Amino acid sequence: MATTDSADARPAIGEAVVRRLVDREFPRWAGLPLKLVDPSGSDHVIYRLGDELSVRLPRRAGAIGQATKEYEWLPRLAPHLPLAVPVPVGVGEPGFGYPWPWSVSRWLDGEVATVEALAESSEAAVELAEFLLALQRFTPQAGPAERALDGLLDCSGGSLADRDAATRAAIAEAGDEFGAGAMTDVWERALSAPAWDRPPVWFHGDFHTGNLLTVDGRLSAVIDFGGFGSGDPARDLMIAFTLMSAASRAVFREALGVDDDTWTRGRGWALATGLNAYTTYAATNPRVAAQTTRQIEAALRGQGRHAD
Repeated sequence: MATTDSADARPAIGEAVVRRLVDREFPRWAGLPLKLVDPSGSDHVIYRLGDELSVRLPRRAGAIGQATKEYEWLPRLAPHLPLAVPVPVGVGEPGFGYPWPWSVSRWLDGEVATVEALAESSEAAVELAEFLLALQRFTPQAGPAERALDGLLDCSGGSLADRDAATRAAIAEAGDEFGAGAMTDVWERALSAPAWDRPPVWFHGDFHTGNLLTVDGRLSAVIDFGGFGSGDPARDLMIAFTLMSAASRAVFREALGVDDDTWTRGRGWALATGLNAYTTYAATNPRVAAQTTRQIEAALRGQGRHAD
């Protein structure tokens, strides 16, 4: 049965409990084999179910709304986007000691995007800009179940100002590694930049290298829409600092048409999210340490149209 680790209050999710959950909730898939996907993300344990499905189970309380949100929105988004996104086919109920809703989606083939493969690619930079532009233009069809854009604002993770205390604490913790003065300057410039004053647009909310898939070296899919919401598009600019080189970053910014204020806020999002992951995971995860170090250093350099 799933138990909770008292050190971090996260359920321990083993194959036996996942098997029981799937067999109870979706008996038509009871005969399909389960295989743990490793590494999974920080928010979910993922099992492949047969050849065509995946099971995603939140491992922390902050991710428990994702299953129902993706089930509602991703089928409506998918036809409007130039890259594939997950297609949820069901949401399961808690049970057998596992406490939260979970989901089954269509399996997406591909490898996680890497800096080594795509950092210098202007073509990938343009494709990512086109994906974000398509997402920002998405207009849901009105209907009985329709929610207004404002209905997702509470799922958006808040504003830069909401992250101020935590980011300053992380700057103090990592200051010897990256330079507290330089980080504070980037952060305060982001906080003081004029806010987004146009109608809210859709954003992915966690748009970084680990949430992109490739097939044969080409971008193929965007996954993990747990941060999906509406508001300021600056938060999705973190991809420019997690994946791209200075040259491809400039191509991306031009293709997306990002103004100076939005770019400055985007640097702030990249710095804040990079520092959060660095101070949380880097000491125990060398892969995260390398990725977030690159993200923080790129945010400090800040190049888009020019070095700033």
